[in-house]
Amino acid sequence: MRESFPFFGQPLRTHVCKFFIPIMNSFERRARQLGYRSIAGIDEVGRGPLAGPVVAAAVILPPDYKNREIKDSKQLPAKKRDSLSEIIRRDALSIGLGVIESSVIDEVNIFQASLAAMKEATLNLSLTPDYLLIDGLHRIFLSIPQETIVKGDARSVSVASASIIAKVSRDRIMEIYHRQFPQYNFSKNKGYATAEHREAIKKHGHCKIHRRSFVLKDKSLLHTNTEMEF
Repeated sequence: MRESFPFFGQPLRTHVCKFFIPIMNSFERRARQLGYRSIAGIDEVGRGPLAGPVVAAAVILPPDYKNREIKDSKQLPAKKRDSLSEIIRRDALSIGLGVIESSVIDEVNIFQASLAAMKEATLNLSLTPDYLLIDGLHRIFLSIPQETIVKGDARSVSVASASIIAKVSRDRIMEIYHRQFPQYNFSKNKGYATAEHREAIKKHGHCKIHRRSFVLKDKSLLHTNTEMEF
């Protein structure tokens, strides 16, 4: 006997997809109902690594845009992120990037650097947004109406698209740095504190893209004071 929903009399399997696929454009639709027309989703990646920049993206999608494959970049394998990045770049009305390098992160701290990257990404849009959907808890310093969304990359298609663009862009930057500093294997670890990366720092010292404010907080790396300038 097949299981059915009460009062519906239909097989359970015919309803599973409808009930469990999240509605990813509800924030965008609500903003449009309030009269906004150019809505940008914003997200950043790279807050935690020992090396490399923090990168943010801002994405303006067409009205009522839907793509069920777009979701939080952290939940996607690299090949899928790459293919979705191409789709988003094809379909988006505008995309802006913000890149804040490690030297600035050391100077202002990672929180301020992340906000600066998101502001830069917004300002680099070719279209001027009239409403911002921002992943997380904190607004950015722009006089544009904005809404913060906790776990926005899992709840808004615009923010999820921004997370994918930011992640793919940062990964490609780290692959470029890998060619300059192959001893750290940035193409694999992307600057994060893997065991291999930590051992490479102990062996070779810091390079110019390492975040000194991060490395010096790691007690196991405190004795490492060599910096490679090439």
